[in-house]
Amino acid sequence: MSRLIEFVWSWVVVPIGLVGTGFYATLVAFLGRNDPGSPRVESALRSWSNMWIRLTNIELDVEGGEDLDPRTSYVVVSNHLSNYDIMICFLAVPVPIRFLAKTELFKYPLLSHAMRAIGCVEVDRAAHSQAVATINSQAELVRSRHHSLLIYAEGTRSRDGELKPFKKGAFAIASGSGMPIVPVGISGSRNVVPPGTIKIKRHQKVEVRIGTPITDTAGRPIEELRDQTHQAVAELIA
Repeated sequence: MSRLIEFVWSWVVVPIGLVGTGFYATLVAFLGRNDPGSPRVESALRSWSNMWIRLTNIELDVEGGEDLDPRTSYVVVSNHLSNYDIMICFLAVPVPIRFLAKTELFKYPLLSHAMRAIGCVEVDRAAHSQAVATINSQAELVRSRHHSLLIYAEGTRSRDGELKPFKKGAFAIASGSGMPIVPVGISGSRNVVPPGTIKIKRHQKVEVRIGTPITDTAGRPIEELRDQTHQAVAELIA
């Protein structure tokens, strides 16, 4: 019976969530076009995220982040377990964040208008060296607006829940710009939408632990920053 309830619930939640996403995407695109840094944009992003969290009755437990400065731009590096992680981070990380999004997401009209209006960074994995220059220039725009850049350094969702090796992109940005790195560990979001299924499970507890910023990033070897951050995230989710 519980599996049937979950199946039916998923078919209720997803359409409501998609309609709500369309509304908020339109609102964010309109607000962001005029002023990407407007507090109203941040409020809309949090309202959209809160809608998804409430629809699935997620219990969100956040620890840390009190020492983050909203006027400082950070590279926020998190593990990645679920499609819900974006919404979770918008609510848990106490600074304005924008995220790296694969170019496929920009094919959806409403979503692409919203993401471009607020300054999300588009990543074309097929472009290789050209993509690096594009990411760096867009990251500098994020920094100029006093926003922080959220990067899931594993590159994709972990299918088994284990922390995977980090790719170098986030740490190249931090080393080149001097932006501090904020390690973030997420636990439990994988249970909301288990891998290989579209069923949404309600009443899950998700824990977010925000670590101490790594401030000495300017000019440091990329591999060194990557390994230090990977260890920090691993400790946060342990």
